[in-house]
This record gives sequence, C-alpha cells and structure tokens, in this order.
Amino acid sequence: MASVIPAISLRRWIEYLVAILLGNAIYYLSLSPHLPAGLRHEEFKVDLGMLVDFAVCVGVYWLIRLGGKVAWPDRS
Repeated sequence: MASVIPAISLRRWIEYLVAILLGNAIYYLSLSPHLPAGLRHEEFKVDLGMLVDFAVCVGVYWLIRLGGKVAWPDRS
C-alpha cells in the first residue's frame, strides 16, 4: 500500500514549529490584551479569537518563507 502522506523536510517542520510558537507568543502576549472581548480566544472553544490567532501564525510563516526566498533566491 502506497503512503498517502507526502515527505516533508526537517527544515519545513522547523519553519512550521517556529511560526506556531512565534505566532502564538505574538497573539497572547501583545495582541490579546488589547483586543475586544469578541476577538479574544477562550480555551477549548472555537471562536473568532482562534481565527485571529491562526491568521497571526500564517503571517509569521509567510514572513519566514519570504525571508528564506530573499536570503536564498535560487531555492524554490
């Protein structure tokens, strides 16, 4: 039976981990205290705060990938 999960490099896993950790740190330490109550994430609930947190993590990941392309332009 063929594997359905594509192989992902260690570098990509590290990029994911850094984006999640930095994104959550940015959200919880700097953004969350200043957001209105409706945009704050409550634990164990699916709410708009979770969407904002996810957007911050995606933004951090995008910056990491953009920085990698600028530093090493010949890589894909």
